[in-house]
Amino acid sequence: MTVSDLDLVTEFFTSLGLEIEGRANGLEGEFLETVCAVPDSRTNIVMLKAPGTDVGIELSSFEKPGHLPGNPKVMANELGLRSIAFEVDDLDAILNQLAADGYGLVGESASTREPGRWPTFADQRESLSRWPSV
Repeated sequence: MTVSDLDLVTEFFTSLGLEIEGRANGLEGEFLETVCAVPDSRTNIVMLKAPGTDVGIELSSFEKPGHLPGNPKVMANELGLRSIAFEVDDLDAILNQLAADGYGLVGESASTREPGRWPTFADQRESLSRWPSV
């Protein structure tokens, strides 16, 4: 996931219980250019992992070329990553924590046919994420 503020997004995910597995700063060269297909690039990466699982997220922030702005108001049917979902034990506690950290719900928490609720929230930059509870 490419982000503009690596420290802020890392803090967000660690506050939800993910752990930093590794960090690399100033990566550049042929390998990076091959993997991300961005010539003459340099990036910083944080690898996060959910405790006790093999589930991980790679966050990256480009130093060069500078990142391009995304559009947080795109429709859900536009191609690309629009959300990320996690199963949590206590959704209300997570939502209260997010509210205390300055994140707000976008719309209402919806229920599915499966047990659970699916709220969508946004930070000050209006980045969207979905968090389920079952």
